[in-house]
Parts: sequence; C-alpha cells; structure tokens
Amino acid sequence: MSVAHLINHHHDEMLYDAWVQVLEWMRQYAAEKGVRFEKESDFPDFIYRMERPYELPTTIMAASLSDEAGEPFLIASVSPRHAEMKRIELRVPGAMLHWHAHWEDGRGLVMGGKLPLDKARLYQLADRAREAKGIRS
Repeated sequence: MSVAHLINHHHDEMLYDAWVQVLEWMRQYAAEKGVRFEKESDFPDFIYRMERPYELPTTIMAASLSDEAGEPFLIASVSPRHAEMKRIELRVPGAMLHWHAHWEDGRGLVMGGKLPLDKARLYQLADRAREAKGIRS
C-alpha cells in the first residue's frame, strides 16, 4: 500500500466515523425538539453488495430532520466511497441554504475551511433551517 493510499484510507475512516456522529446528533435533535429523524437513503454499494461484507460504520448515506408531516427541513448526506473528495453536505430543501463539511486531521469536521461542525453548530443550522421553512416548535 502506498503512503497516499494509507492517508486517504485514514481520512475516509475519520470522515465516515464523523458522519455516524452527525447522524446521532440529528437523532438527539429530533428527540429534543419533537421533530422526525428519517433515513432518506442507504449507500448504493450496501444495497447492491450481494453478500459482500459491508465496511462502513453505517449503511445510511442520507438522512433528514422533518416536520410532523414528514416534510424535510434539513437533509444531510455524505459522499459515497467512490468519490475522490469526500464531504458531508447539509442543505435546506427548496432554499438557498447549504453547507459542506470536510474532515481535517487535528480539527475534525470543518465547514468552509473555518467553522467546526460540532453538535452545537448542527443544532444552530437545524434551528435556522426550521425557521427558513416556517416550522415552529
């Protein structure tokens, strides 16, 4: 294995572990705020694996926070394994609001190269998305 391959593998592993944490924060937000956490899609390579072992820490590739009727106000997704520049994307459906987070060693998930994506920031973004969609508590 080349050094570049080992570095990319480490980066991917850290990003996907962070993705699992983002999903957990979304579940916590949903429980605390009385909204719905919903799986939107699985990774295609999980769906079509045909008895091959699955190596990622989750099968979920996209999830959302939704209102009582199931209308999403914040959608989160992560890049598939075959993507070269992997990231986590957060977006508000139907609005011009979207954010990208990348994994940086020593800093964790970072949005726009500056802002850390942690639980508090995710909650702020989800609250902002709810306001943008006109969803009340």
